Amino acid sequence: MNRRDTVIQALKHKHTEICPFSANFTKQAQANLINYTKDPDILSKLDSYIHMAEYWGRPTEIQGRPDYYKDDFGIIWNRSGADKDIGIPVSNVIENLDDNEYKLPAVDEPYIRNMISSLVKTRGDRFVITGIGFSLFERAWSLAGMREVLIAMAEDSEGLHKLLDDICEFNMKIIDIALDYDIDAVYFGDDWGQQKNMIMGPDYWRKFIKPRLEKMYGKVKEKNLFVIQHSCGDINAIFDDLVEIGLDCYQTFQPEIYDIQKVKSMYSNKLSFWGAISTQQLLPIATAEKVRDVTARTIKILSENGGYIASPTHAIEFDVPPENILAMYDVFMNQKKYML
Repeated sequence: MNRRDTVIQALKHKHTEICPFSANFTKQAQANLINYTKDPDILSKLDSYIHMAEYWGRPTEIQGRPDYYKDDFGIIWNRSGADKDIGIPVSNVIENLDDNEYKLPAVDEPYIRNMISSLVKTRGDRFVITGIGFSLFERAWSLAGMREVLIAMAEDSEGLHKLLDDICEFNMKIIDIALDYDIDAVYFGDDWGQQKNMIMGPDYWRKFIKPRLEKMYGKVKEKNLFVIQHSCGDINAIFDDLVEIGLDCYQTFQPEIYDIQKVKSMYSNKLSFWGAISTQQLLPIATAEKVRDVTARTIKILSENGGYIASPTHAIEFDVPPENILAMYDVFMNQKKYML
């Protein structure tokens, strides 16, 4: 069974001989690993069952302003701090949601097609995912400000409803393009959770986010592709809602937030999970031996009868010791040895 078939079997809640796995790295983590191993090709030697490209705004560095990037939506991102990969929005593009003349950019179809066609051509035997980052709530608050969007939710702002509709339609155009290609899944990135409970609460999520999300999921499901949702934090309150509207796989699944064994048993044939190896409390601070032990135990718990892609809960950051990355991958790539 090749890597693509293994992921498909897992997402269909069927047993696989090897649990599929993946990992992403920030630029600094990549550099640290290459420096540690003295091997410029080390990243290509760390296997992955997932091949993914994600559109989240195409930030381009502003000439004459190092570490400042402007994306397709007009948002300026400051990457001069610890976060060198995404950054922090500098100021609101939309000043007033209820008196707003801002227009989203047109979807750059040639760019999106090139991104996806390049992805498909280089897939090998891997499971291919097209991703849309900042897919709804995050796009709204990065344009208008977190405080302003949360207030607008409380006030049932028509301006916010319109903005979310516009973002949804923008995403639907990307999905339409993606469905022309031989991909396996569409991934939506949108953080709704905090370390405890949701940022906006489940009721506002159901009012503002769920209807648009259902529309986007439905378009993917028309082609019988898998739907994957990323959200950091605690979104336990809406798992049933996500299953109801067609979610196949939830990505991050932080073990410091969820009782992973309990949630696995509750959703064992309804929802798959991708993540669960902590980038908060394991990879940055544990010994390599502890990383091996926890990684093996996590795979054993979550991969029973499929439904799991082993992975760190987020992109591996600069503070993770390279030896811990290699310890995690040692288990990933030698599962039969560690599962005995």
